[in-house]
Amino acid sequence: MPTRLPVFPLSVVLFPGTPLPLHIFEPRYRQLLTDCLAADRRFGITPPGSDGQAPDPGMVGCTAEIRVNQVLPDGRSNIVVWGGDRFVVAELLDEPVPYRVASVDPFDDDPDTRPPEERTAELREAFDRYAALVRQLSDVAPEAPEAPQDALALSFHVAAGIEVETSIKQRLLAERSTARRVMALLLVLPSLTAAVDRALLVHRRAQTNGHGNAQPSLPTP
Repeated sequence: MPTRLPVFPLSVVLFPGTPLPLHIFEPRYRQLLTDCLAADRRFGITPPGSDGQAPDPGMVGCTAEIRVNQVLPDGRSNIVVWGGDRFVVAELLDEPVPYRVASVDPFDDDPDTRPPEERTAELREAFDRYAALVRQLSDVAPEAPEAPQDALALSFHVAAGIEVETSIKQRLLAERSTARRVMALLLVLPSLTAAVDRALLVHRRAQTNGHGNAQPSLPTP
């Protein structure tokens, strides 16, 4: 059944069950935030549409629940949202508010599309390797939360945590087969892990000036 939802077009992808920090500064989205906090704390995040702003009908988005709201002295806000249901934009509604409101159709993965347990375990192990390298590369990154055991939740957790183009993340969000999403992630993770491994090697060499732990010797005057 269609649901009315305020929408916030962004060039980022929110996945169900994952957090996303946002900085709210435009007046229209400050109003959206105020209205959502006075209601059910939910809005939708979608890609920008063909006009670069409002989403087009048929686009896929994700419901965002406001979990943290830090209001700054100048009226801007830092918020953290949590991904909820996915949806398809059915139509844009004409309402007397400065932001866009849409009628949306929520959806979930198709039934009977769970992958075999060994594929789920393989994805968890592959992502753990990737995430460990990313933490080493960033030096100060906090320990990542434990990956979910459930295949559906795991696939969203991994999709949110990898560094790939927004268009790829959007396709992963729109995918309605858990098994296909898991396989797509398994196909992309080896190259991502190899790229981070190479970057980490360069990072370590730069820290030691290419000489391991030895300090470069200075010429004798």
